[in-house]
Amino acid sequence: MQKTKNTYKKSGVNINLADRFVEHIAKISKKNVKKKGNHLNKDNIGAFGSTFDISKIKIKDPLIVSSTDGVGTKLDLANRFGKFNTIGIDLVAMCVNDLIVQGAKPLFFLDYIAVGKLKLNKMKKILNGIVKGCEISLCSLIGGETAEMPGIYDDDKFDLAGFSVGIVSKKKLLHKRKVANGNVVLAIPSSGIHSNGYSLIRTIIKNKKITNKLKRDLLTPTKIYTKEVLNLTKNNLINCAAHITGGGLISNIKRSVPDDLCLNIDLSLIKVKNIFKWIKSNNITDQEMLKTFNCGVGFCLIVKKQNIKIIRSFFSKDYMPYEIGHISKDKKKIKVINKIKW
Repeated sequence: MQKTKNTYKKSGVNINLADRFVEHIAKISKKNVKKKGNHLNKDNIGAFGSTFDISKIKIKDPLIVSSTDGVGTKLDLANRFGKFNTIGIDLVAMCVNDLIVQGAKPLFFLDYIAVGKLKLNKMKKILNGIVKGCEISLCSLIGGETAEMPGIYDDDKFDLAGFSVGIVSKKKLLHKRKVANGNVVLAIPSSGIHSNGYSLIRTIIKNKKITNKLKRDLLTPTKIYTKEVLNLTKNNLINCAAHITGGGLISNIKRSVPDDLCLNIDLSLIKVKNIFKWIKSNNITDQEMLKTFNCGVGFCLIVKKQNIKIIRSFFSKDYMPYEIGHISKDKKKIKVINKIKW
C-alpha cells in the first residue's frame, strides 16, 4: 500500500491561500501608493524588499527616525469579540505616534502578521485597519510579511507587529534640550485606552458579562496625532513631546525633561474618560492606574505658555489640549500634586 505523501498544506500551511492574500495586499497597496505619489514603490508587494523614493522630499539636513511596536494583548479581545477592522489602526498608531514625538513626518510603514491558520476574511479586515491607519498618518504602506505558523499559534490566534520610518530636519528635531524653565505641559486627550494595560483589563473582565458598549470602548482604536503635531512642528510651536504609552503619564513625560529641570504635574487637572473610571471601580489603586493606563491623556506637549492659544487652534473639540503642569528649576526631578479626580 502506497503511503500518503506529506505536503506543506497537510502540515497546516496553505501557500495558495497566502498567495491570494498577497494579491489582495498588492491591490490595496497600489491604491495607497498612488494617493501618496510614491510611484517608485508601486511594485513593492511581492518583491524581496520595499523601496521608497525620498528624492522629492525637500528637507535640509534630514534625519531618519524609526520605530517598531505591536498591539499587545488587545489582540486577544479582538479575537474574543470577533472585531478585527480597527486593530490595524492601533498597530500603525503605536509606531507613528512615537515618530512624531521627535517631530518626524511618517514616510512609510511595514507590518508583520503571524497566524495559526490563515483566514482570508479575517486577514482582510486586519489589513483594512492598517491601511486606514496609514491614511490617517499620511504615510505609505509599502510592504510586510504574513506568516502561517501552525503549532506555534492556535488556529484563531494571531500577532501583529509594525515598523515605521519618518524624516525630520535636524533643526526641527524635537528634543528635551529645547525644554526651558517656565514651559507648560499640555495634555492632548486620548481616544480611550489605546493599546496598553490590556493584560490587567482581561483579568478584570474574565468572569464579567460584557455589554456592547463596553466592547466598543475596549476596542476603540488608538488616536493618531500626526496631522496636528506635524502642523505644530512646522510652525515651531513645540519644544518637546511625549507619547503616553506603557508606564503611564508621569514616566513618559519625564523622558522629555532635562535632568536639570523639574516636571510639575497637577493630577486633579486630568480630564478622566469614563472607561478609566470603570476600570478604577474594579478595585484598582490610583498608583496602579497611573502607571498602567493613559487615564485620558494620549499625548503631551511641552511648550511656551504664550503659544497655548495658537496651539489649540490646530485641534478639534474632542482633542483640545489643556494645561496639566509646568517646568521649573528644582532639585527634585518630579513634583506631583493633588489626586486624580475619578
